[in-house]
Amino acid sequence: MAKLVIEGWIEVSLVYVVIGFFPLFLSRNFRVLFLIFLMRLESHLSSKAFIGFHYNLPPVLALALSSFWMEFLDANLELKEIQKLQGHTDRVWSIAWNPATAAADVPTVLASCSGDKTVRIWEQSPSTRSWDCKAVLEETHTRTVRSCAWSPSGKLLATASFDATTAIWENVGADFECVSTLEGHENEVKCVSWNASGSLLATCGRDKTVWIWEVMPGNEFECIQVLQGHTQDVKMVRWHPTMDILFSCSYDNTVKVWWSEDDDGDWSCVQTLGESSGHSSTVWSLDFNAKGDNLVTCSDDLTLKIWEADITRMQSGDGYAPWNHLCTLSGYHDRTIFSVHWSREGIIASGAADDAVRLFVQSKDGPMNEPSYRLLLKKEKAHDMDINSVQWCPGEKRILASASDDGTIKVWELATLC
Repeated sequence: MAKLVIEGWIEVSLVYVVIGFFPLFLSRNFRVLFLIFLMRLESHLSSKAFIGFHYNLPPVLALALSSFWMEFLDANLELKEIQKLQGHTDRVWSIAWNPATAAADVPTVLASCSGDKTVRIWEQSPSTRSWDCKAVLEETHTRTVRSCAWSPSGKLLATASFDATTAIWENVGADFECVSTLEGHENEVKCVSWNASGSLLATCGRDKTVWIWEVMPGNEFECIQVLQGHTQDVKMVRWHPTMDILFSCSYDNTVKVWWSEDDDGDWSCVQTLGESSGHSSTVWSLDFNAKGDNLVTCSDDLTLKIWEADITRMQSGDGYAPWNHLCTLSGYHDRTIFSVHWSREGIIASGAADDAVRLFVQSKDGPMNEPSYRLLLKKEKAHDMDINSVQWCPGEKRILASASDDGTIKVWELATLC
């Protein structure tokens, strides 16, 4: 029997495709029954296979099957609450999945930080599948802990605080130990971010600056440059997922792109997103798609914006390629959008001050060669108060975590209704 390859990981017989395609000519109820059968099959497939099938099929058949699948997808998805994590005594500002949890045989680990001056480490039990608090990192920061980020290896955790310091934690045995404290910012440190190799760390703060730190042997960190250019509080820093290009977003309504032409050169601002098609109010957060050629930003102006750059050119060493505005998602939010995160399979999650979580996907219905995005799902009252952070788990499952002013973290699964 002919075989078809899905995403290069598994093979399914042509009969499954026929089963999925045949109900297109039948009633909707009968079609739904067939899709439920395919949902059972989907549990054996990768999560990418669910969102988009890439069969070696004739274009007409592939389009028909895709349309049928997406019709069911839109009508039968829910953001299902798996667990509410409680323990913080103040608002939860930020959450971060340990990247090592992408491995199937490693327990899922999540870090959270709060206005209660602590960081909590949550681990999923292999037996019960529930998340339990395994450690509370305290008595180091003296004010709100605003941001947390794991190193690419998952061995170190960086935490940024309103006490003007950034702490570096290492998992030593069963405990976490503060192995370094970075000082230099004049006041509140708002965000911390590791580059893809784990060799550089970036911090930003209320003092309008961005600092780049080099990771040295023995858990030492050396500030190699202080970047000045923003005119207001810098809310977030984020490294590109594959290249040493740094992005910062600010209360001054802009996103700045920082780049060094060579390893020994100075970092400089090579582009400001906001001078033409940018945001009209504070930019709170940004993230990249899996390939790294698209960027999404969110703002107090109630919009999300999608940007694109020729990363192949930059990766080949042919100089900097500017980021160009592709489209704006407006009319979906009525209060400030604080957080945005792009899943590996292309779903954008946003968290806002209206207590809701929204999911967006690229639409195929837009004009030719013009990208557009549509609302896939809205979870009303996901929390009782503002949502400060949303983060997709790096593993195969469609797991999303959200953190809120209500002091809780919620773990969600993007599931199909059966």
